[in-house]
Amino acid sequence: MSADTEPNGSSRSDEEWERFLRESAAGATDAPKEPSARAREVAKRLRAEPSREPDGWRSYTPARPKRRTGWYVVGLLASLVLLVVALAPGWTVDLFAGDDPDSPPLAAETARPTQAPPAQAGQRPTTDEPFRGSPAARWASGAAGITVPKAKAVGWMSAAKVEQALIRSRDFLVTSSLDRGVLRGERPERAIALINPHQKDVQQLLKTAFRTPSEESDPLLLFSRFRPSHARLVGDIVKTRGRLTYREGKRGALQVTADVTFVYPVTRADAVGDDEIVRTIVRRELVLSWDNPDKVITEPGTFSIVSYTYDMTNGGCGAPTGYFTPPFGTDRRADETGTEVDPYDRSAPITPGDSSGDECRRATRS
Repeated sequence: MSADTEPNGSSRSDEEWERFLRESAAGATDAPKEPSARAREVAKRLRAEPSREPDGWRSYTPARPKRRTGWYVVGLLASLVLLVVALAPGWTVDLFAGDDPDSPPLAAETARPTQAPPAQAGQRPTTDEPFRGSPAARWASGAAGITVPKAKAVGWMSAAKVEQALIRSRDFLVTSSLDRGVLRGERPERAIALINPHQKDVQQLLKTAFRTPSEESDPLLLFSRFRPSHARLVGDIVKTRGRLTYREGKRGALQVTADVTFVYPVTRADAVGDDEIVRTIVRRELVLSWDNPDKVITEPGTFSIVSYTYDMTNGGCGAPTGYFTPPFGTDRRADETGTEVDPYDRSAPITPGDSSGDECRRATRS
């Protein structure tokens, strides 16, 4: 193609060609210029990048938050655990503490439990650990396991007198079921001294029970005793769990109700070393009346017994002897034929007559 020919093949006039040469020589402002190397580089980069709208000087796009589902789940589970602990601390302690002897003791019982304690790992008791494998391993010892409520004025008694009566009610449980001499078969003189001497029916029971025990007059109805020639306690500790409650009774009296379970680890009287250990478990329910001396004949510092009942396992069967007679060896296997009962279940009151009769009730655990 010639220099004076247009791309479409038409000829350029001589006048136009001369004008072009003059303007080029004069440096016309609208004459095309060759781009610099830096400009060519920038243009190349822009062509390579995808096109996008420019950001406004006040515009801001926040970063998208990262999802942390795992931590949310952990937090939810932790909240549920704390809620369970707050609502049922006793249950959670049982659940997580197990049968470790170093586990903290259970909180004091302040109300009737709703279920039996959880099952423990089957472990054989020893002389050093006579409560091993038993829920009682984490119970309090002696009087410490009997919860005494805060005292308030009731009937004829001021709050101070109610407090004193509650302490003496617990003293009766201690002197009747925890005193070492009484447990060895001695007469419970200190416990008897707390009973109203003018209550004829109870005084008649006490008069005959120790001489000629029978189902109607058995010292075991009120006192825990073992025949020294048959069995002896292992160690110096008896585990207990229970509570006292009170309300106003007849004629404005203070009526105290006791519901306490005692666990006695015993072995043969002539046992040597780690011989067979049996736990005799006795639960007692007593209703005591601290009467107004202006309305009832009584003596200061004494109470009348309104009712008494007890439930016992591993304490012997047959005709009353006035003593618990724990079964050992073949005797124990012979006794394990009666109705099954969980002696640690305190979720229901004792049914009257549970321990009476010739049938031996078999403990599902001891």
